[in-house]
Amino acid sequence: MDNKYFDRIHVWGTVWNYAALVMMFTLPVGISLVFDAWPAAGVIGKILLTLIPLYWITAIVEVVTYVPILGAGGTYLSFVTGNIANLRLPCGLNAMENAKVRANTEEGEVISTISIAVSSITTTVIIAVGVLAFAPILPKITAEGSVFKAAFNNVLPALFGALGAGYFAKHWKLAFAPIIIGVLVLIFAPTTGVGILMFITIVASIVAAVIIYRDLLKETISSVRGGKKESGAEEE
Repeated sequence: MDNKYFDRIHVWGTVWNYAALVMMFTLPVGISLVFDAWPAAGVIGKILLTLIPLYWITAIVEVVTYVPILGAGGTYLSFVTGNIANLRLPCGLNAMENAKVRANTEEGEVISTISIAVSSITTTVIIAVGVLAFAPILPKITAEGSVFKAAFNNVLPALFGALGAGYFAKHWKLAFAPIIIGVLVLIFAPTTGVGILMFITIVASIVAAVIIYRDLLKETISSVRGGKKESGAEEE
């Protein structure tokens, strides 16, 4: 895949990410203009000082984590459309797995980008239909006294559990360390932010991967040396 492809991806990805930022600010700025109601600069500053330390780690971790998996095109699309962890990332991974291609390859780049684009379109259509269809009954089934309330509270855990179970089963040695460390962090520091927790578990995953790789490398070298000794003995 030549540099022209990536140059175009980076140009259009940057354009649409800035366009998305403009659209995000358009609504609050428009409301403030129409009603002539502007928030105080001091209040915004205090809020930003509280929120920025929580999210800057998440922003860095997401870029470092998602780009090698989703590729350039898939990452730009995901950052514009959102819902990366619960929709775009699983969709891209499943598409590459079904197509029998690896991430961070030319084939993986194409499959990931197409699958995330289709996922974004599908999500938009389903949300539009769901909003129109369930708007009259949604307040009733999500009310405090509804029998469905507990189910709605557990949608995300059920989703992540179903998506992660397959990968944990296939790569249980690699998944063991970050899961245990993440659980221990939440036990002893339950107020830990999501961004910090992601950073800790990713570091644990990297350390576990390096240890597993070194063990496999030693086994491979030992088996190769053993094979050479056996072949030499047979020749003698």
